[in-house]
Amino acid sequence: MPNQFSKQEIVDYSKLGTMFEDNLVISKQAEIFNADPTNMARSGDIIWRPMPYIGVSFDGTDQTSNFQESTQLSVPVTINFYKSSPFAMTSQELRDNLQSGRLQKAAAQKLASDINRSIQDVVCNEGTLFVKRSGVMTGFDDVAQCDALMNEQGVPYPDRWLALSSRDYNSGASNLQVASRSFDNETSTRALRDAMIGRVASFDTLKLDYANQKAAALGGAGLTASTTYTAGGAGNYWLPAATAGAATGQLSNVDNRKAQITLSATTSVVAGDRFTIAGVQAAHMITKQSTGQLRDFVVTRVISSTVLEISPPIINVAGTSQAEKAYGNCVITAQSGTAAIVFRNTALGALNPFAVKGAIELIPGTFDVPTNEGVASMKMSTEHGVQLVVTKFFDGNVMKEKVRVDAFWGVACLNPQMCGVMMFSQP
Repeated sequence: MPNQFSKQEIVDYSKLGTMFEDNLVISKQAEIFNADPTNMARSGDIIWRPMPYIGVSFDGTDQTSNFQESTQLSVPVTINFYKSSPFAMTSQELRDNLQSGRLQKAAAQKLASDINRSIQDVVCNEGTLFVKRSGVMTGFDDVAQCDALMNEQGVPYPDRWLALSSRDYNSGASNLQVASRSFDNETSTRALRDAMIGRVASFDTLKLDYANQKAAALGGAGLTASTTYTAGGAGNYWLPAATAGAATGQLSNVDNRKAQITLSATTSVVAGDRFTIAGVQAAHMITKQSTGQLRDFVVTRVISSTVLEISPPIINVAGTSQAEKAYGNCVITAQSGTAAIVFRNTALGALNPFAVKGAIELIPGTFDVPTNEGVASMKMSTEHGVQLVVTKFFDGNVMKEKVRVDAFWGVACLNPQMCGVMMFSQP
């Protein structure tokens, strides 16, 4: 006879989903993509998601030579986060129903934290936009730099969000309540009473009770990279491609979010470091005009003593292929075989992630638990579609009821050029 959940337990555990939703702060800023569970099981929980096309235009009425095939890029999305929060109750503890409720709440809080942290980690580790501020946060001027950076590079305007560490957030709230308190308006009152910033410079602001930290880059001065460019792509430059062929002739999809570049050395460089390359400026993704600012790159992996994996790839807008013209993101203003590398994270500090909503996806996963093998199970879904599975059984050997709450999900950064981080107190 399998274990079952009583009606009272079902009511109690239904509150678990509510508590879970209340704690999903950052995950509310991610788009939800519901993948077919059967297809995911057959593909190893990996699916390729298409990226938006970027159009190309030419001068003149005669377009005879410009009818070329478009390149559609795609991104691999993996459901690879699996978290479980187990607890046990002795036969004596089972006499007090309040204990079960408290343990349920603790499980919900931890899983909510895990989901939020996974999204935060992805944005902080993969987002390529970087805003460096020399002092502490003062408010509007700081957020406005994120707005300007996104505008210059063609990031969509709606649904932008910025999550700040508690110290940085409260510093910004202090600025608002002092600057506008005399007006006695809602903004200043909320800043004063609740340390609330709200919507500023096109961003919905969120307060983090935990924030990722990044140490100062130790790569040092003197590192260089080649910025010489050969028509069609060469060296450190990336040619966007939808697929690539293997030696056997089989085609496979290509992830165009990252690429390898060769430096003079990678000594002391670590994943997460941000840097610029002399002569490599950021381009507006639609107009292909230079923003006048050097493009920031993030180190995603150190491969060897001279090779890094970075994001985004260096794609020259002056390239000759249709794919380069469409997805070009850099304007090369000065070509050099030894262009200087300058690291941007120059002091230990909190990473404050920001993004436009569509750049990040949360992919709920599903899994099945047998119901006729002596274990009671119950499924529920949060508002965001993340499935929670509660299972329990009574272990007569030790006279304990064992309960676990499981969640399975994935996070994908579809476009690293639409998200990034801001750091304060960076000399």
